[in-house]
Amino acid sequence: MEGPNAVTWRSSSYSGGNGGQCVEVATSGRVLIRDTKDRAGAVLTFKPSAWREFAARVKDDRPV
Repeated sequence: MEGPNAVTWRSSSYSGGNGGQCVEVATSGRVLIRDTKDRAGAVLTFKPSAWREFAARVKDDRPV
């Protein structure tokens, strides 16, 4: 997998209400998530299927 600096990051669609200061998302065979205010910090990495399941549960307000 490519490193977190070798991918194209975009602001989350849910970051619009606070000037884009929330999380950024990138894909590189995996779904990568990082804090917009700490771009050199930790990057969470998910399999696409795990991310879809997590997002579906959050949208439906189901327990994870």
